[in-house]
Amino acid sequence: MLQIRKAEDRGHADHGWLKSHHSFSFADYHDPAHMRWGNLRVINDDLIAVGGGFATHGHRDMEIVTYVTAGLLGHRDSLGNGTDIPPGDVQRMSAGRGVRHSEFNHAPDQPTHLLQIWIEPRCKGIEPGYEQRHFAALEKRGRLRLIASPDGAAGSLTIHADAAIHAGLFDGAESASLPLDPARKAYVHLVRGRLVVNGHLLRAGDGALVADEEHLELGDGVDAEVLVFDLAP
Repeated sequence: MLQIRKAEDRGHADHGWLKSHHSFSFADYHDPAHMRWGNLRVINDDLIAVGGGFATHGHRDMEIVTYVTAGLLGHRDSLGNGTDIPPGDVQRMSAGRGVRHSEFNHAPDQPTHLLQIWIEPRCKGIEPGYEQRHFAALEKRGRLRLIASPDGAAGSLTIHADAAIHAGLFDGAESASLPLDPARKAYVHLVRGRLVVNGHLLRAGDGALVADEEHLELGDGVDAEVLVFDLAP
């Protein structure tokens, strides 16, 4: 089963400094049919205006992955981390027993575009933690690069959840295949461009909810950037 969730069907919030699309229920957007998929709880597609950002706020018991595609995101947290996250960098913050942080657009002359992803952890009350790594475009070109996994395999971020995240860039004849366990779930989010997934055309912002499938076939991309999630059922 592969069900397309069109970009225009997502929740939307416009706060002036922030324009956000929600693939799953979040804040004032509530849709009982789209609360989560497996242990994937949030994909927020955020565009932060110059000078804008999220003031200090708290989280608990969630694995939070931030994927920046344009601009520059400034991050500060109660663990003592203070850093900028450029395009190509991926951040993992384990909220665990509790963490407070802020995020601001540090690009002086352009909006910052990012995906904020929440995945439910294997267990609650863990020690809060932080990790940030760069994945060059060449590593993702024409393939699915593992960027997060439970054991940090292949130089990926370590997330305390039964999930893995792959990222890929596809154009023209470039293609990739990913084997799946039919007993698990998967989710595909197209960040930009166009891409064919198991015979279905996805456009920027579209998602694909996948279950009972043995593989994913990705190809026929047009300036496509994609994230693929392997998830607990």
